[in-house]
Amino acid sequence: MTDVMQPPATAKTAESCLEVRNLKMHFGQSGGFFRQKTGVVKAVDGVDLTVADGETVGLVGESGCGKSTLGRAILRVYEPTSGEIRYRRRGAGDWIDLARASPKTMTDLRNDIRMIFQDPFTSLNARQTVLEAIGQPLFARGVARSEVRDRVAMIMGKVGLRPEFMPRYPHAFSGGERQRIVIARALVVEPHLVVADEAVSALDVSVRAQTLNLLQDLQDDFNLTYLFISHDLSVVKHVSDHVAVMYVGRIVEFAPSAEIFARPLHPYTASLIAAIPVSSPNLRGRPRAELTGEIPDPSKPPPGCQFHPRCAFATEACRKDVPPLRPMAGGRQVACHHAEELELAGIPA
Repeated sequence: MTDVMQPPATAKTAESCLEVRNLKMHFGQSGGFFRQKTGVVKAVDGVDLTVADGETVGLVGESGCGKSTLGRAILRVYEPTSGEIRYRRRGAGDWIDLARASPKTMTDLRNDIRMIFQDPFTSLNARQTVLEAIGQPLFARGVARSEVRDRVAMIMGKVGLRPEFMPRYPHAFSGGERQRIVIARALVVEPHLVVADEAVSALDVSVRAQTLNLLQDLQDDFNLTYLFISHDLSVVKHVSDHVAVMYVGRIVEFAPSAEIFARPLHPYTASLIAAIPVSSPNLRGRPRAELTGEIPDPSKPPPGCQFHPRCAFATEACRKDVPPLRPMAGGRQVACHHAEELELAGIPA
């Protein structure tokens, strides 16, 4: 099967660089003396997601909802169970289905699509110098060492690190500086799409703000497209153009950032927004759609809407029928049977 595919006539080829269609990532469970298959964990279960060229899409949800698995499936760290991951290179008209791309095609695309990992303390090799860590993708491509040094020095300057630190090892740096090294390693090959998986969650608040500002500055400098994965909605609100809300392997709401925070359409989104600390005294008494209970086991999800056991607005239809992710006014999407009827509180701009 060819790796390059022509988009259908309805695809927004002039706008989007990534289109995920009905993506599933299921993991088999085994147990017992003979390690027999006992079930299936549906970590990602039919996700549709579009990321426009040059924008930041925030992917949010509680821990265990499948966000990181989705990011890794898009990068083919995991082999998807089914579905399409359609990617269009910068300046190219053809789509490449990453879910079916050959190993050679994926190797060619590793410079185009990069990942920023969560923990800067474990994502760097303690035995590698900063030059070796940042320059690793260049060395793997056979770039001459002198050119690697020049490019590493350039990107270190961009992320606020002094080039003379190249001979040092990770233990000599603070957490914020290590994360800058991780960011520099991702960007040294000038990628098109960057998947940032909880890229600032391990950092102190002050360092977190600096890193977020850095990521936005680098996006402007390098014309980057971000898929920004986080459980922290206050961070996502700060950096995202659009927000996708994920729950138990599915997208339940997708909308422009300003609209989703001002007026969420899904009760789960409203509950997440209600948990955001606010500084304004006028907002502290706002209605709160508090979450109760635990996120369901993805190997044994409830029938119907998976959020119904925790939803104050659930009806019999919610308990029986799975709500599709359907379009709403203003280009929004929501998977809720009662989205038109609910008046859910958000955070005024």
